[in-house]
Amino acid sequence: MPAVELILLQRVDKLGQIGDVVKVKPGYARNFLLPQKKALRASKDNRARFEQQRAQLEAQNIKRREEAERLAERVGGLSVVIIRQAGESGSLYGSVSARDIAEAATEAGLTINRSQVVLEHPIKTLGLSPVRVSLHPEVLIPVTVNVARSPEEAERQGRGERIGSEAVDDEQVPTEENIFAGDTPQPA
Repeated sequence: MPAVELILLQRVDKLGQIGDVVKVKPGYARNFLLPQKKALRASKDNRARFEQQRAQLEAQNIKRREEAERLAERVGGLSVVIIRQAGESGSLYGSVSARDIAEAATEAGLTINRSQVVLEHPIKTLGLSPVRVSLHPEVLIPVTVNVARSPEEAERQGRGERIGSEAVDDEQVPTEENIFAGDTPQPA
């Protein structure tokens, strides 16, 4: 299928800026860009209409970006706690998804939806994980996701303590100091 030409109405990550004419696959245009009102088909009429409204669209974009930047300053360094069941090795029974992070952030006072959470892959282990939240296409804030078995464990992780098998592994790993001192730990 031939590519579809579109005019971007807002910045789209890895695609372009406002006003750029881009070629994308038909499914991406039909299922994402057009329904989300992020782009218009690049017909002659739409190009003329876009040029008439360009200043207004750019002004709206700047206003939304400034609001997002103010919000980012207010909630900078946000950390959310998610309680999940996990095995002894620290592997979760299941995973933490963008939906879980969005719900936890909303409870913490930052109202976002799951599509705003930029998660490369689901979180499948206990511990602290950095995640980005997109408040605006040009404004990303870091959020620390603390996945633990209990609120007490989350508090300890937040202070920087190692928990579970990580703490046990640290005690039994031979280091240069104890190897040369002759007191290599013996596995139990």
